[in-house]
Amino acid sequence: MENMDRLKPYKIDLHGLKEGVNTLEFRLDDEYFSAVEAEDVRQGSLDAVVEIIRKASLFEVNFNIKGTVLVPCDLCLDDMEQPVEAESQLVAKFGKENSEDDDLVTVAEDEGILDVSWFMYESIVLNIPIKHVHAPGKCNREMMKALEAHSATRSDVEIEDAIDPRWSELLKIKEK
Repeated sequence: MENMDRLKPYKIDLHGLKEGVNTLEFRLDDEYFSAVEAEDVRQGSLDAVVEIIRKASLFEVNFNIKGTVLVPCDLCLDDMEQPVEAESQLVAKFGKENSEDDDLVTVAEDEGILDVSWFMYESIVLNIPIKHVHAPGKCNREMMKALEAHSATRSDVEIEDAIDPRWSELLKIKEK
């Protein structure tokens, strides 16, 4: 129940929006990531601008999010700041009950509340590069030494030893 209260700023009363453009700004920090119970990203500092264009009972929602998140470096596993720029959109409309279908969200008309907290989180996560590595020389030196030692040991193993004996029999057939 505590998280529900912490997410209250991200719950937008669509009935209260004027026709045309409505702009909301949010600061997404560690408290935000904790409130959405984020798995992939738990820390960050981002600014989000949410522009909602109301046309009668249809709402075009545009997200523009910029800042940094903390993610583990792929090489040394230490946390690193990863810049993120995310832009996404969705369309919301009133209906009988809440539902989601791709980029169309139906909001129960009697309630009229659109919770944008998870949409912003998804937009952030989808815009984090697949590979995140510290700048050269910034990785944890001890971890890099261990990684280099392990890599050298692995390359010393003969490739022939690594082949399953069943495959080597198939290779003999292939060579004929």
